[in-house]
Amino acid sequence: QVFSQHCPFLMGPIECLTDVVTPDTDIQVTLSIFEVASAAGIPCEVDPALVNVLRGARTEGSSPEEDYKVSCLLLVFVAVSLPLMATDPSSLYNTELDGYNNNLHCLAKAVVQVSAALFTVHNKNIETHLKEFLLVSSRGG
Repeated sequence: QVFSQHCPFLMGPIECLTDVVTPDTDIQVTLSIFEVASAAGIPCEVDPALVNVLRGARTEGSSPEEDYKVSCLLLVFVAVSLPLMATDPSSLYNTELDGYNNNLHCLAKAVVQVSAALFTVHNKNIETHLKEFLLVSSRGG
């Protein structure tokens, strides 16, 4: 916010670039724009640093299809674990902390950010996978 006030000539073009990104934009172009935006402190749909870390952390000898399946299974694991986490005694809201003792309040953002990065690495549709996640998690319990 301070940067926008002091350097609007610099922040304006970066903000305009992030506005033109659509799901149809080439993934490399999108990541380049998000990298500049993240460096300027603008929140992005996909964290380019996380995408680069995940890209570099691929298991040697495994195929991209196997890595993609593992990404999908990770989301299924989280979805199926939600009822267990909800019944955990440390999943009670703590007014002193303004959150949960086990940081359960961070889970939604973590799921969105990690799945966005994972499926960007695999060049898959993020929205479709998050809808599947909601479908699987709503059938749990």
